[in-house]
Amino acid sequence: MLLSLDNATKMFAEKIIFMGASLKIEEGDRIGLVGVNGAGKSTLLNVLEGSLPLEQGERAARSGLSLGFLRQDSGLDGQNTIWEEMRGVFRPLLDAQAKAGRIAAQMGQYTDRSSPDYLALSEEYNRLQSYFEVNEGYNIDVKIRTILNGMGFADKDVDTPCDTLSGGEKTRLALARLLLSDPELLMLDEPTNHLDFATLQWLETYLQSYRGAIVVVSHDRYFLDQLCTRIWEVAHLRVTPYKGNYTRYMHTREMLYERQLKEYEMYQQRVTKLSDFVARNKVRASTAALARSREKEIERMEPVKQPPKPLNPARISFFFERDPVKDVLHAEGLSLRAGGGPSGRLLCSDVSFDLLRGEKVALVGSNGVGKSTFLKTLIGQLKPEAGRIQWGRNVKVSYFEQGQVGLTGFKTVLEELWDRYPQSHEQDLRNLLGGLLFSGETIYKRVDMLSGGEKARLKFAIMMYEEGNVLLLDEPTNHLDLATREALDRALVAYEGTILAVSHDRYLLSRMPGRIVEMHPDGFVSYRGNYEDYLAQRSAAGAAQAASQPAEGPAGPEAAAGSGKSATEYHRTKKQRAEAAARKKRLFEVEQEISDLEAAIQLEQEKLSDPEISRDYQKVTELCANIDRLRVSLSERMDEWAGLSE
Repeated sequence: MLLSLDNATKMFAEKIIFMGASLKIEEGDRIGLVGVNGAGKSTLLNVLEGSLPLEQGERAARSGLSLGFLRQDSGLDGQNTIWEEMRGVFRPLLDAQAKAGRIAAQMGQYTDRSSPDYLALSEEYNRLQSYFEVNEGYNIDVKIRTILNGMGFADKDVDTPCDTLSGGEKTRLALARLLLSDPELLMLDEPTNHLDFATLQWLETYLQSYRGAIVVVSHDRYFLDQLCTRIWEVAHLRVTPYKGNYTRYMHTREMLYERQLKEYEMYQQRVTKLSDFVARNKVRASTAALARSREKEIERMEPVKQPPKPLNPARISFFFERDPVKDVLHAEGLSLRAGGGPSGRLLCSDVSFDLLRGEKVALVGSNGVGKSTFLKTLIGQLKPEAGRIQWGRNVKVSYFEQGQVGLTGFKTVLEELWDRYPQSHEQDLRNLLGGLLFSGETIYKRVDMLSGGEKARLKFAIMMYEEGNVLLLDEPTNHLDLATREALDRALVAYEGTILAVSHDRYLLSRMPGRIVEMHPDGFVSYRGNYEDYLAQRSAAGAAQAASQPAEGPAGPEAAAGSGKSATEYHRTKKQRAEAAARKKRLFEVEQEISDLEAAIQLEQEKLSDPEISRDYQKVTELCANIDRLRVSLSERMDEWAGLSE
């Protein structure tokens, strides 16, 4: 057992967050914390860490437990560079190395190597060197580069000051630093925010093989499914443990509620039947004794409490009255710049895109590639540098923008909706807002005082009134709690119109789209199917690029879809086939170079274990410098190999 809570009660601002919680974290646990926004998930993490005291109960941790906590506030030192921040994790090792160097310099001043002082220094030097080697001090730089590359900093200058990074970059760097520290218990509060697909997949793989225990708060349902083996639900002033991942938790919770409800109903029926018998028979002498026995039976019965009702999810549904033409959108020869101005960074040039009636398309791509700019260009908020955009007849677009900048801050929730649709009856507006969890006084709350999730729900209300037959959605699940995400998923799946959605929500992408389009600077690559199909086709495409293919292949998108590959993967030019062959040849060469470098490093490390060499500071210094050079070369080859293998 790593850590436990026993009969724990926690309050916040005179409000009970949870009470009577008894929980254990064992070695190797993968625990996901779920619950609606404000339920107390982050509070529970702080209680587990020990930074928040309990009102009642006990917290117990194993002696010497190393615990790492990723908060939503990164906690980086803004004056440090990226490299300095990462090397700071290894400060004890680096200090030991520096001290060993100073001791070696002192030892070099002694002519009598049998003197007590020299022997004492030699013993301390060997102790420090052993500590450095046992803890893989010579791998520090390799570890740092591996984690930085995995967390999306491969192309980032490591001398960049931390205070110049974006909010998303700071979050990723804080997570990278925490992973390097390798604690026995890793606690993560929304670690998947600001991560693109490649980084998410790398993080999932890394955490799946992580040797310590993990407790994570996340609204990323796909991430919870891939990583977690246990779920703790924070709801109804309790923390309820469930076995399995998120999907199993949802199924188990539903079944448990139905069983508890049935037990409660049976109990109520039994009590009602017995009470009715007592009421009818206790006044009659012939049946009074029997009635008293029934009264005692009621007293002996173990009371069954009514299970708390699941929180009402938001009611989201999108409708429209008029269908558009078949060809909803045709964009041709587009060139886009960041911000839509001539000074902005060129995002893509001479690209085309088509959208048909009834299609549900997800637009994906790395952060900063231009997905949001593309949507804004389609609706006319930004102008393309070149190309044309043609919408079909009868198209009515409803647009969900990140951040909801189109809302009016000084208006109330009710005013924001009513001012847009003044012909509507107030009660109809109230009913709609109530279905989106705006009830009571919350409809009079100012828009600029709303949380991110509340603003998103208000925008859904507006879109439901707009009755668009085409939905353009830019990260619609951001800021939503799990229950609202589930409600939105159902609404988008049921929607009969056309959808083009930018999203990193892989759970949604597994259910909603019939096509996933990946945006690159040189164009769009289309994949038929959902997220799992996209991963499989992408993997197949990577394998195909590694080998030369004949120029002739299946013709047209229909053949491409039937074979599980995008149409764009066929009809490669002679130049493209030559590039693929060269790529394959270079991949083989790099793999051989990596093997040679690893063997050379191993040989040099074996030399360090030689007592004669380990006592000679000059030789140790030379060997360490050579190992560092070899490891830099190895890191460069590994980066090249990763690029060639994509």
